[in-house]
Amino acid sequence: CYVCGERGATITCRGKKCKRSFHFPCGRENGCISQFVGQYRSFCQQHRPAQTVQAHQDGQTSCVICLEHVEGKLSYQTMVCPNCRQAWFHRGCIQQQAFHAGLLCFRCPQCNDREKFLPEMSSLGIQVPARQPAWEAGAGFTDMYQRHSRCDASLCLYAHGREQAEEEGPWSLLLCSSCAAKGTHRCCSAMRDSTAMWECEDC
Repeated sequence: CYVCGERGATITCRGKKCKRSFHFPCGRENGCISQFVGQYRSFCQQHRPAQTVQAHQDGQTSCVICLEHVEGKLSYQTMVCPNCRQAWFHRGCIQQQAFHAGLLCFRCPQCNDREKFLPEMSSLGIQVPARQPAWEAGAGFTDMYQRHSRCDASLCLYAHGREQAEEEGPWSLLLCSSCAAKGTHRCCSAMRDSTAMWECEDC
């Protein structure tokens, strides 16, 4: 490994005529780039790809993700959106966003561009996992997928209670056509079987 001098370096720089090899952790700490798309190429610090967009900062610029100060120019640690050229961010910050957003939702945090942003970040070694966004994983949104199933009329007349309803007829449940967050049995709100829409008092 050209960084630590130890054996077992399995990553070789793809720069022209470059024979440098390095361990992945050593390369990451030393500013090497490993791409996680296409041919999965890696580059040493000397031959790594760099951004070529013409972007200028007006005074002291902050990272749009962590709001901390960024360098006054493009570098390995400081990056900019190739589309809007105004969203500056630290490499570590945009990498964390990529991990959370996943392939489907990763885009510029300021201008929302994806067409230029994704290929540019991938070529600069930002790993974008091919999975759903972290905020949609687990049980965080389980309640949003549950259909409201309770009669919210001030006086529920159904003998089996507010939590029960029939498929058709006077005891079928209608949800508010605007918010869908409240419901009523047809009979509890004096509606005919032919009534197709109902709005709650809040809407």
